[in-house]
Amino acid sequence: MTEMVMPNDTNPMGNLMGGNLLRWMDIASGICAGKHCEAHVVTASVDHVSFQKPIRVGDVVTLEATVTRSFRSSVEIFVEVFANDIKGGNARRCNHAYYTFVGLDDDGNPRAVSPVLPLTEIEQQRYDSAPRRREVRLILSGRMKPEQATEIKAYFFDR
Repeated sequence: MTEMVMPNDTNPMGNLMGGNLLRWMDIASGICAGKHCEAHVVTASVDHVSFQKPIRVGDVVTLEATVTRSFRSSVEIFVEVFANDIKGGNARRCNHAYYTFVGLDDDGNPRAVSPVLPLTEIEQQRYDSAPRRREVRLILSGRMKPEQATEIKAYFFDR
């Protein structure tokens, strides 16, 4: 997904407002998740987001979203944000995050989603680490107790 930063997207310093970037990230990730699930999806969570590099008015922003892994009814999406000026100069990676979406059936209830088949080494690494990220999300949301986090324990103690 590509957007151009317009004056109404910026703060008084001429930088893209974080909320606008999060909205674009949610849209790009949601489209990616919906295509994978072949269904409507809803945002379930967003992992830690930090704004690493400013994006200025007039910059062209490119968002690249990919499916990293699916679970029973949810799918994890990795989204990266890149920016450059209109001539293609000053290219930089500005941000990234993991979004989680839940696939919905026609009645708005969670439904099973298709599995993910990683094809490249980086896709395999993201696929393999997804269960740990999922456990962190579940712990932070209060849906899992830390002592139940088998993937995280295995990562730190079974190496």
